[in-house]
Amino acid sequence: MTPIQPMIEHMSIGVSDYERALAFYDAVLAPLGFVRVSSHAEPEGESACWGPEGTPGAAPFWIQHRADAVTPPPGFHLCFMAPTRRAVEAFHAAGLVAGGHDAGGPGLRPQYGEGYYAAFLLDPDGWKIEAVTYTDA
Repeated sequence: MTPIQPMIEHMSIGVSDYERALAFYDAVLAPLGFVRVSSHAEPEGESACWGPEGTPGAAPFWIQHRADAVTPPPGFHLCFMAPTRRAVEAFHAAGLVAGGHDAGGPGLRPQYGEGYYAAFLLDPDGWKIEAVTYTDA
């Protein structure tokens, strides 16, 4: 069987406070097994990316510092895969400590599918992020 190709190669979001966003995403992505792969200073602004340790080239998730105001569009949210329920819980707890806001605590969400265990946060700029797993562990 041919492995499933990811639909999205990478994505980025704008952030108003680069250092605050670095600290926030380092904290919430670590329990999911993702690390900051690189940071760059570019003509458009500073940027950083996260992915599995050892990710070659561009990692799947990026932030970019924006000089203008950052306003997440209505309806947007980004979901990260988590290896376990405990990782979902740690993601949520780390986000609250790092300046995020609760948008739905860890728990089963049967309306989204069998075994769907997730938590939601708003990052310090208001981006809605989620961690999900389908495992019982």
